[in-house]
Amino acid sequence: MATNDTYKKSVEAAIANPKLSKALHLFGDAYLIARENAYRGLDFEAMRTELAAIKDEVRVRRKELLAEFIQNAEAAGSKVFIAKDTKEANDYVINLAKQKGARHIAKSKSMVSEEAHLNKALEAHGIKASETDLGEWIIQLAGQRPSHMVMPAIHMFKEEVAELFTKECGTRLTPEIKTLVDHARLRLRKEYFNADIGLTGANFLVANTGGIGLVTNEGNARLCATLPKVHVVFAGIHKLVRNIEDAIKITRLLPRNATGQLLTSYITWIRGAVPVNGEQKEQHIVLIDGGREALYESKVCQNALRCIQCGACANVCPVYQTVGGHVFGSIYISAIGIILTAFYEGLDKAKEITRACIGCRSCVAVCPSKIDLEEIILHLRNEVTKDFGMGVVKNVAFKAVMKNRGLFHSMVRAASKLQGPITHKNRSDSERRIIRHLPLHFMDRDFTEWRDLPSIAPKSFRDQFDSIPQQVTNPQYRVGFFVGCGADFVYPEVGVSMIKVLNSLNVEVVFPKSQNCCGIPALYAGDTETGVDLAKQSVQAFTDAKVDYILCICPTCTMAIKRDFVDRLADHPQWSAKAMALSSKTMDASAFMENILGASAKLKAMGTGKAVTYHDSCHLKRGSNVWKEPRALLLASGHDIKEMKNSDRCCGFGGTYSFLSHPQISRQITKDKVETIQDTGVKTVATDCPGCMIMLKGAVGKADETIRCVHTMELLAEALDKTK
Repeated sequence: MATNDTYKKSVEAAIANPKLSKALHLFGDAYLIARENAYRGLDFEAMRTELAAIKDEVRVRRKELLAEFIQNAEAAGSKVFIAKDTKEANDYVINLAKQKGARHIAKSKSMVSEEAHLNKALEAHGIKASETDLGEWIIQLAGQRPSHMVMPAIHMFKEEVAELFTKECGTRLTPEIKTLVDHARLRLRKEYFNADIGLTGANFLVANTGGIGLVTNEGNARLCATLPKVHVVFAGIHKLVRNIEDAIKITRLLPRNATGQLLTSYITWIRGAVPVNGEQKEQHIVLIDGGREALYESKVCQNALRCIQCGACANVCPVYQTVGGHVFGSIYISAIGIILTAFYEGLDKAKEITRACIGCRSCVAVCPSKIDLEEIILHLRNEVTKDFGMGVVKNVAFKAVMKNRGLFHSMVRAASKLQGPITHKNRSDSERRIIRHLPLHFMDRDFTEWRDLPSIAPKSFRDQFDSIPQQVTNPQYRVGFFVGCGADFVYPEVGVSMIKVLNSLNVEVVFPKSQNCCGIPALYAGDTETGVDLAKQSVQAFTDAKVDYILCICPTCTMAIKRDFVDRLADHPQWSAKAMALSSKTMDASAFMENILGASAKLKAMGTGKAVTYHDSCHLKRGSNVWKEPRALLLASGHDIKEMKNSDRCCGFGGTYSFLSHPQISRQITKDKVETIQDTGVKTVATDCPGCMIMLKGAVGKADETIRCVHTMELLAEALDKTK
């Protein structure tokens, strides 16, 4: 297991290689466009719901289907071996090679063989393993492991590949794609004819035929499966499907989600050994458990085995695009890699990468198997915390301070008074005080060098609420306001603005003062105990308030009440029903204004506002499916929206992620976001998340003090003021 220092150094090394991040970003941007085009005219939600159902039935019937597959495969002449772990699988292949006198195995891509470190095991017995997938061959020559499940050498540049090929063949090759591909084609073709055994993976194990399915772009799997006299299939037991019809349904999603292709170049179906030149062949199918059965048995994590290994979770992941798969993964990378590493290699091997997830839910939005990857990662993070702890700072902050509402709020009030010596006014916004520098060990370049930190507000929202005038005599609705820590203690003006707008729409706002933090910071740190305790405090506060709706101006809080309160209190009978009742009437303030009140139609009379660009909060768009509503309100209030590129790409905040665990990764993600904001040429960026405001105000403030970052509620309130 890598130590924290080793892991941190690997992160720093990846960040110090700007070409890596540039390459991954270029692919990521192109991928989004290609994927959107590939799904045009199709119902992605319906397709992935069907795929999830197919995979779930396999999970339930896996023993029956495995027996059916074995029976049909053996009837077709194949030999099937079930390996309990990767060592047994490797031993089977090694013994087979020795029995056949084989000294050379030609391999097509097989992630399970990477998981088993098969090449190394073969080499230890004097058996040569030649990768024939272009990307796999490149990293084999480089002595590396894949950095992506579909594109294993995506982290390498053509110049690096040219050097590798030159060294391998002894002839200087120019770094031109055609030259390199032509060389690889000629060089690799020899491997198929010289190999004693061909080894492939399998995308599908078709139960009712006993055959396999292969989905490739290069055709090398067909050659590995047909030319050598022995064909070995090396696959995980989770690749089972009921029939070829189910497999074909999956192929409609796999290429679209992996690379934005409508279809891959080759889809190959093989049942039994494929004769060549009339010679009979052998087919050996090695099926590996290696932790998969344990994963199937995990109620919280079992859906991870719906995965079809498209790699989309990496393609859209801001962390992966910043540091690559050699840092953010083991054999399997990115979000799914965290989960598979924990079960296939052990939780200790996944310790650091469980905390590397920023929680943006981009992976969840594109997953073709409808896996809630973030939820599973949070569960694993909780397990890591149980086994390894979460550090002194978080322990004190969550367990000793945050649980105690009175102590927590008193400490914040005290901090607001003691912060004077390290705060001063922002030159472009005289009403805001900021922290530009921190003393002593806090002067870390990843902490304050690239961003201003907001000071704590002189007076919190909860301390202001009673003095906020609400002149609503006959309200249409009476709503409860869940303020969230960011708006309560850092940006109370956002809450004040929301009340002003709601009052103008004939809505009264109630603020239960016994509410506490939503608990997400604790949950994301793996402290479920504190998260549950905080959920109970707020559930009781709003149950007693008896309101029509509960509104949030922080999307993370919205997601917490709607999802996490319900999940965490499900096993607490006296709390479960209350949590579900609150969940059903909780929504983001902009969604309430637009979808319940029809506010955009009522705001048409407002004066013209300035041009703005809009940043979609991760948890607002992907957690609550709210993104049209804020734009409708801004347009209705007279603002001209100039969309930034990738408006829903993470800003890099992630709560404590950007301060305690991974500020160096956050720095790079935020840098990308700031550049996209600057590219619009607009001087106001709106968002609906106080967390995003902390990040964007601070980073934009360092980069360009003329750009203002505000909450949508503030812009609406300002537009209201202009009409008076």
